Amino acid sequence: MSANSAHADEATDYLTVESYVQPLNASPLTTADVEAPNGLARLRALQTEDALSPVLPHEVIGEAKSAAPLATEESAQPSAPDRPALQSDGVSASAVILPEPSHTMTMAECIRELGTKEFYVKSRYAVCSGRQFGQVWLENGKPVGESHFDVVVIGTIPKNSRDMTATYHYTDFTAKGKNGATAMGVTTSAAIPQTWPSSAAILRGGTLPSTKTWAQLVTGLTNEHTITALSGQAGTLGDTRMIAAVYQPSIKLVAPPGWGSQPFTGGNIFMFPPRWDEAGYLSASTVGGAAVFSVLPTLKYSTAASAPEREAALHIKKAFTTPHLTLPPLATKRLAGQTADDPLTRLFHDTKRRQQNRDRSVYACEKHYGANYTDGGKECDEFPFASTYQGAAGYRDDPLQDGNNFSVMAIDGTSNRAGGNLLSQFYLLNRLIDGPDDGFLVKID
Repeated sequence: MSANSAHADEATDYLTVESYVQPLNASPLTTADVEAPNGLARLRALQTEDALSPVLPHEVIGEAKSAAPLATEESAQPSAPDRPALQSDGVSASAVILPEPSHTMTMAECIRELGTKEFYVKSRYAVCSGRQFGQVWLENGKPVGESHFDVVVIGTIPKNSRDMTATYHYTDFTAKGKNGATAMGVTTSAAIPQTWPSSAAILRGGTLPSTKTWAQLVTGLTNEHTITALSGQAGTLGDTRMIAAVYQPSIKLVAPPGWGSQPFTGGNIFMFPPRWDEAGYLSASTVGGAAVFSVLPTLKYSTAASAPEREAALHIKKAFTTPHLTLPPLATKRLAGQTADDPLTRLFHDTKRRQQNRDRSVYACEKHYGANYTDGGKECDEFPFASTYQGAAGYRDDPLQDGNNFSVMAIDGTSNRAGGNLLSQFYLLNRLIDGPDDGFLVKID
């Protein structure tokens, strides 16, 4: 054997691993992808600061909205209806009941409902997101293997609780070619980068931070992390004592023995926006209030023939789709409550303004439908609702609101009251607080 051959046999191959992060359901990079022209450049484009900046759900409302960029797409919403369709006509307005919003979520449900979206918002008490963590394994700079796994984080809040639990699931482990995936370390941690007010104390519990190997996580191991803002602290909005925060999961990868790694090893992958309040007009105020996620909930009205709120739903549908055909007339009419950029906001404390909203709506009904519009049991239905800042008299306090930028319709009284009953339940079940730090959307099915 020549000296040169002996030296070649004794040479040690240089083994490295490069990591990247993608959306949960993205196609993982393959060895062929990286070997293709500009393949390594594509890999490293997934490691840039812009590509890895954490985002918040598109529907975030309140203080947390300023903490990070919002997802550009609307979050996925439940595919199942909030309540079953009623099977008979003639149901009284008081019998219309909204179910309790969901406080739980499974990993399978999250992945199924999430699809290609950044976030799945099942309710104000159950949200999830996830990311794919990929690795390209290189020998002397040449791709020789690939691997990836997914991390799904589900945030849940029990009914009338101030505890938010983040459950971390690790799934879809795949490895091909030459790699050291099974010995790679995965460090899971979480931060609370901001709170409002900044002095708020947040308690933490659970199993984070935690470092496990791929081989340990592939068995189905999970991590749980709980954060709680204790009641009685100074918050914002006076007696509401509102405390808001952003919660940021983080995954870092540790190269296995014998492998080097590039500086990038993971990322702060997204944010959840928990919020706590002690508003006396909401449930659980006597036991220290409760928590929600600061995302816009959606009130759903049905146009089904058996739905007690059918006429109210048809009115809102017309107001959304052909606002220029509603009364009072306004060619440029555009009503709030359809998008996250223009939500409805609850009006609770100012009872005088609520009455002014209602009085102006009744005046408009009398003007456009006649003084006898109530004949046959009809009532004046208004949208936006009188219990919102966008109501009919909102122009008195908002110089940007046109005096006719609302809609009224004389509808069946039972339907009107059913719609109002649903709205009242919706406020309580979703802990809607007064003012611009909270809000909601309306959807007509």
